[in-house]
Formats: sequence, C-alpha cells, structure tokens
Amino acid sequence: MIKAVIFDFGQTLANSAEGFKSAEKQAQQSIFSDLQNREQVMSMDEFMDAYRPIRKRFHDRSNFSRLQIWQDVYRHYDCDPASGRLEKWERRYWETVETQTSLFPEAMHTLTQLAENYILALITNSQGQTSTQERRLRRFPGLARLFESVVVAGESGIPAKPAGRPFFLCLDQIGLKPDAAVYVGDDWRIDVCGARDAGLSAVWLKHHAVKRNWPNERADIPVITALDQLPKLLTAGFA
Repeated sequence: MIKAVIFDFGQTLANSAEGFKSAEKQAQQSIFSDLQNREQVMSMDEFMDAYRPIRKRFHDRSNFSRLQIWQDVYRHYDCDPASGRLEKWERRYWETVETQTSLFPEAMHTLTQLAENYILALITNSQGQTSTQERRLRRFPGLARLFESVVVAGESGIPAKPAGRPFFLCLDQIGLKPDAAVYVGDDWRIDVCGARDAGLSAVWLKHHAVKRNWPNERADIPVITALDQLPKLLTAGFA
C-alpha cells in the first residue's frame, strides 16, 4: 500500500525551462565572445559543435555544474578564463534560472489534496552550485511546508540521483520502506530509473507545458501529462 508520494522539483513541480534557456544562451554568448576575442574560435556554429558534447558528457554523469562544464570548454581550446569570470557568469546563470522559475499552475492544489492522504517528500538534484535548489524552494514557502522530508542530492556528501542513496535517505527520514512509496519525476534516467532501481514505484511526468524531446522509451510505468492527474492514478493504480 502506498503511503508516501515523493517528488522531484525542477520540471516536475516547477517549470524553469525558459530560465534555463535564457541562462544557457547568455552564458554561451559570453564564452563565445571571450574565445573569439582571443582568436580561439571563428564562428558560433564551430563553438557549439564543441560545447554541446562537453555539456552532454557532464550531464550523462549527473554533473550539472556549469562552472566545471565551462572550465572543460576552455581546456578544449587550451586557454584559461580570466580569474573570477566563470564564477561571475555562474552566479548570473543561476540568478536567471531562479527568477524565471514558477510552479506549474496545478501544483499547489494537487499537493494540498494529496497531503490529506499521503506523506509528501521531495528529492531533487543539486544543479551544481551550493544551495541553488534551496533558494528556489524558498521562493515557494507554502510548497516547502507540505514536505516531511527534503533531500538535495549532489551536495553534503549525498550522491546525485539516479544513485540509490538519496531515495533511501528520504525513506529513512519518513520511516517507510521502498514499496510503500511512489516517486514522481520528469527525467527518465535520473528519476524513473533511479526510483525503480531503489525499489520504489515510479510515475513519469511528461508535462504538457514543457517543450522537450522526450526519450523514446517504452515505459511500463504510468505516464501523466499534468500533476492533477496524479490523485486519480494513485487511487486506481497503486492501491
């Protein structure tokens, strides 16, 4: 019997898509302009051909540190950034994401409804800068109060999802075994596979408001396109 519903944060409860898009474009243009001034790169297309694979390698390892990604980009071009420049750009990056993050319209109502019957908790990956996720959560104090446990993975010695430890730590904090909880997230590898490997049931949220190339996975798990579909699914499918 399901007693707890555990959520991811970004792109599950809150939409940061436009923030990430704006922040990425701003950062890419800054790095490109710097490298172009040093005569290290000739065109934006050439730069992006190098940038995208580097970023993907980090993301495939669940490492979302923009600072480390950009350091690798500079190493690719055999040059060093000016002291403090990348740190400044990273702060600006996360400020952009933070200010352009908003809850999905149905999130608060759905969680308030679920809280009447289930323990609610949150497991979210750090995005590579200390306390970034906590700051985003603090923007929604009513949301944070609904969770009995909040685990920020990728910080304080806790490995990032899809590692099992964040899931087990959260379950320990709410006093439940894996088969008594369901995890809801948007990322197939990090959220869905991570939760299932840890023994939890999983629900894949492919939110209709998020423009994204979803992985072409034949999911043998429930898929929802909005959070307000979740209460009925839990009643019908996880009794």
